[in-house]
Amino acid sequence: MTAIREHAPAKINLYLHVGPAREDGLHDLASLFVFTERGDEIIAEPGDELALDIEGPFADALMGRPMADNLVLRAAAALRERAGVSAGAKLRLVKNLPVAAGVGGGSADAAAGLRALERLWGLSTPADDLHALAFDLGADVPACLDRAPVLVDGAGERLSPGPALPAAWVLLVNPGVDMPTGPVFRRFDADNPAPPPPAHPDIDGTPDFFRLMNASRNDLEPAAMAIAPAIADLLQSMRAQSGVIAARMSGSGATCFALFAEEAAADVVRKHFASLNLWAMVSPVASV
Repeated sequence: MTAIREHAPAKINLYLHVGPAREDGLHDLASLFVFTERGDEIIAEPGDELALDIEGPFADALMGRPMADNLVLRAAAALRERAGVSAGAKLRLVKNLPVAAGVGGGSADAAAGLRALERLWGLSTPADDLHALAFDLGADVPACLDRAPVLVDGAGERLSPGPALPAAWVLLVNPGVDMPTGPVFRRFDADNPAPPPPAHPDIDGTPDFFRLMNASRNDLEPAAMAIAPAIADLLQSMRAQSGVIAARMSGSGATCFALFAEEAAADVVRKHFASLNLWAMVSPVASV
């Protein structure tokens, strides 16, 4: 059987409005996720057991961690149990995105693994069941299954189609600091003991990015910048570059993004940050 390949794009929170912590310890959110056309890749082939190999520029960041904790393998095991599958799979993760970076790399990898194994094992899991399984793996995983703009509510379990968006290019830059999600949310909670319920901005129709970004925010930015001041420095520099429509931190950080109308302008700025030895990637924003 030919190897199954699935793209695992970077996830970007165009905005992230955060409410109070819930009884389950998660936070209610209102966010708009979009995805890049470039990112990680999952390759799946038949195998007797579930096994995962990792390669690519950021593979070393995952190699020191227990393989059983990898979200791709956890997703594979959960799907096999749910579907009653006895077959295994040889999985390969090509890790092109930085780890603990706020661009949903692990969540997108897990979602890509689920899609690949659905095809490899000939499954047709109902969408609601697959989304429920994905949510058990992580709050961002369900939104990463379809790779299209999506409005996210609750802690990630409530999804609805996102608005039509104009064509755009996005530059992702990572300041070189790991930013685990837990400490950022704990700092947010300490600084915001009674945040209001999160709400989406008015984005009826086809909003231009300038208006959309001006009407929204990332509520985790102040907390992340307090932990890692390099994020504030990076954002200030990104916003000062020519051609930038808007710049913001994605998710809980540390990766930041800038939106551009033209690829050439985005690539000029990418080269600037790459010359500073920072990871930088330019990609179209995926529309479907």
